[in-house]
Parts: sequence; C-alpha cells; structure tokens
Amino acid sequence: MTIKAVLLDLDDTLWPVAPVIQHAEASLYQWMQEHVPAVAANYSVESMRQRRNKLVPTDPRFQYDLWVLRHTLLSQIFAEHDVPVAKADQAMAVFADARNKVSLYDDVVPALKVLSQRVLLGSVSNGFADLREIGLASHFRTSIAAREFGCAKPDPRIFLAACDALGVAPHEALYVGDDLLLDVQGAQQAGLRGAWMNRHSLEIKDERHQHIQPDAEFKNLHDLTKWL
Repeated sequence: MTIKAVLLDLDDTLWPVAPVIQHAEASLYQWMQEHVPAVAANYSVESMRQRRNKLVPTDPRFQYDLWVLRHTLLSQIFAEHDVPVAKADQAMAVFADARNKVSLYDDVVPALKVLSQRVLLGSVSNGFADLREIGLASHFRTSIAAREFGCAKPDPRIFLAACDALGVAPHEALYVGDDLLLDVQGAQQAGLRGAWMNRHSLEIKDERHQHIQPDAEFKNLHDLTKWL
C-alpha cells in the first residue's frame, strides 16, 4: 500500500535530546543564581527535577504539557521564597531558548529536503521544541505538539489529527520515532504504520517491548528515503 505521508517524532529522532535538556536546565539554573539567588541557594537542578516528578500526578495536564509542568514548579518555588511569580515567565523564556538549541543529526537536513519533495511531511511530538526557532518548520506541512493539542502519544487522537491535517487516511501514513511504545506501537494502534528509528542499533530486550513488531527499522533518515 502506498505511503502518502510520513510523520516524524522529534526528540532522539532528529536530534539527541539528553544533552539539550541538560544544557537547558543548566542555563535556567545559572539564570536563577543571578536573578533569584534565594531560590537557587535552596534548590539544585536535581532537587527541582525530583520535585517536578512528584508534581506530575497532581494534574492530568502535566502528562502532556511539559511547559506548564515546569512553569508550575517554578511558580511554586518562587512564591515560597517571596519572589514575584511573574519571574517564572522570564525563567521559562530562558529555558525555552536553550531547549531549542539542538544539534541535528547529520542526515536530518539533507533527508528532509528529499522527503518533503516526495511525501507529505509532518511531525508529532510530546516535547515542546519549536521547529520555527530550530529552523526546520519549512520542511513540514503540519506539526502537532502534545501541549497544544491536549493529549500525548501514544493516544491515538494525536496521530489521527496529524493524518487529518495532511488529508490522508491512517493506513496511508508512516510514523517514525525512537520509542517503541509511544511511537511504534502508538502509531500502529491508531491505524498507521509504525517505524522504529534505531540510531544506536539497540536490541529489543525489555519484555514490555518484545511483542512490538515495527513495520520498518531505520538507522537514519537516509534509510527511510531508501525504504520509501
């Protein structure tokens, strides 16, 4: 069956995300040391991460809106130290700016140029990277972020919304991502084909993943263009 549309995950599919988050959190903490030193004196990057994790179950929105999750945490700890909550907006601007300073995998730009000429191209992400700020938005016909849409992968609705935006049926779309559960299985359960972006030649060893059968497996986006 012909593939008319390709939907891509972002984090760890188009760029490695761990160093990006590490840099963003470090940039935020440096800002805090300069602008809200009383808060920085009582919190480290790790202790903020631990408190943020405890915050997640307290509001369903935190499951899909990571920006609001971080903003809520900052608002809480700023208020506890008599810092104007409005400074949380400034802090998040610092974090978001650093969050968009990604290092693309070498294959991404050349492959996107080819793919965007061959198929309808879209993205679906649970993160809040901004493709316009990163400089990739022009390659995509649609880009859906969980925080704006209102639910996150593997919810079928977010995959189906991307198909609707591109005007294709689910079976005419291929979703490509690095996470077997969220991306591959999530897409397949929504009626799309699901491909695994396995850049590091990982083996499926986890029992939670062994039942998942990707429709294709790629080491990079050049493999995807060849497969198409």
